Amino acid sequence: MRLIKLDSIIEKDKLVIDMGTHENFAVIVSNGEARMTPLPEHGETKIVTSKGKVTRVKWDEGELFN
Repeated sequence: MRLIKLDSIIEKDKLVIDMGTHENFAVIVSNGEARMTPLPEHGETKIVTSKGKVTRVKWDEGELFN
């Protein structure tokens, strides 16, 4: 699974992330939960919502043919 739960690093309702550990990533916060996903080298990361809450994260990746 690509989504990394960040609930363990929430301190007093603040999310603290060491940005030196990861290069490119997205943080998603929904319904009191925080998750992080690395971004693909070439592709799209889509966040799907329903009724204002995140329901799914989709990845569409590709590779350059040149």
